[in-house]
Amino acid sequence: MFDVAKVFAENGAAGAAPQGGGLLSFLPLVLIFVVFYFLLIRPQQKKAKAQMEYLSKLQKGDKVVTTGGLYGEITGLTDKVVTLEIADNVRVKVARQYILGSTDSAIAGPDEAPKPAAG
Repeated sequence: MFDVAKVFAENGAAGAAPQGGGLLSFLPLVLIFVVFYFLLIRPQQKKAKAQMEYLSKLQKGDKVVTTGGLYGEITGLTDKVVTLEIADNVRVKVARQYILGSTDSAIAGPDEAPKPAAG
């Protein structure tokens, strides 16, 4: 009959991975990671850092837009909550993390990327 152990013994070296190419086989994986880092991860980290800096510099009187699309003027601030006046005597509280940027950057248009205002 067919003896599996005998077949593996005869072809043992043919089925094994080549010796000495371990580091070279990881090179494409390392290169892919480097490309992802510079094209995806690093720009996203810069954008997140700029957004956090913008949120920390918010002041009363700033005109902002939220991620939900509400335009308003800041009338009150706490560590986590921003009070916006969106119309005369109409105020809403929004979590600070949902402030997208200034109204000037939102009106810039699709050709220009919205940037948080410098203050």
